[in-house]
Amino acid sequence: MTIAPTQIEILNRAKADLRMGLPVVLRDGTDAALAASAETINVQRLAALQGMGGALDLAITNHRAATLKARAYDGDLARVAVPTGSGLRWVQALADPEDDLRTPMKGPLESRRTGPAHLHRLAIRLCKEARLLPAALVVPLTAPVAPLNLSGLTEIDAACAKALIEAPTALSEIVSARVPITAAEATRLHIFRPEDGAEEHYAIEIGKPDRSKPVLARLHSACFTGDLMGSLKCDCGPQLNAALAQMGEEGAGVLLYLNQEGRGIGLANKMRAYSLQDQGFDTVDANHRLGFEDDERDFRLGSDILRKMGFSSVRLLTNNPAKIAMMEKCGIMVTERVPLKVGLNAHNARYLATKAAKSGHML
Repeated sequence: MTIAPTQIEILNRAKADLRMGLPVVLRDGTDAALAASAETINVQRLAALQGMGGALDLAITNHRAATLKARAYDGDLARVAVPTGSGLRWVQALADPEDDLRTPMKGPLESRRTGPAHLHRLAIRLCKEARLLPAALVVPLTAPVAPLNLSGLTEIDAACAKALIEAPTALSEIVSARVPITAAEATRLHIFRPEDGAEEHYAIEIGKPDRSKPVLARLHSACFTGDLMGSLKCDCGPQLNAALAQMGEEGAGVLLYLNQEGRGIGLANKMRAYSLQDQGFDTVDANHRLGFEDDERDFRLGSDILRKMGFSSVRLLTNNPAKIAMMEKCGIMVTERVPLKVGLNAHNARYLATKAAKSGHML
């Protein structure tokens, strides 16, 4: 009998280590590298990586590379060589766009164009999974690298990690209970927990929807600022309340509340994007300057929850065609798109216009 951690548990341990500034070991056959988050590493550990004598790189996405005018020879990423003597401030200035306008000249930057980049790619993905800036320091663990005590560091098998990250997240319903709300007293809250130990997701079921008919449904991504603070920078709060109100009026519906804050980049990075918007960048450009895609969410979670609740078809409350496409790709039939156009104000007009123009939202 063994109680050793599974690959999923090791992967989650690696994410936690990166958040705390601890490097992790990435292995793929005979290839191996030490990777650390550029956002959370400290001076001492950066010095240790530099003292190894290997080719220390800062791996950034092609979006961030475009902002820095660095060559992305690997297509979706750039491996920027860290010059000898570069300090923590230099590393973090390349990773974080906060001071881009104040200090636009960060180069010239040398990007590596030879050698494998798959472990660099995995390091960036792990940083994203940990809700950190997508920038990682990577140094190969091959001769003539100086010996370093790696005991106790989490080791990740690259092939296993890639498969686990790309696979649909398995969910289990933990509990449900009646929670009367303003929109409808006949309401139950269902809690779904991912088997990989990530954040839980919720389903708000109003009334007793007929499982044999399309249910009025909405996939709503968590928005702390809009849902809880009443922020005027987005339309999330009004959409949440309007969707629940419509379900209450019809007497049945399901709102899926998915913990994918900031289109999947986390609240801290969302605030970084807001700071960039205050500098004049739109929401898509801000995400790109941070190194993220337009949208990092996984809508497969919604279809899985609906299936587990016994639904196979929906009338989807949405303005986002990507949600419709993913529902149908995952086997949930969308019989009708129900528009949800609320919340326009002077503070979010440009944001909503950008969603329509660049992300294809039907507004």
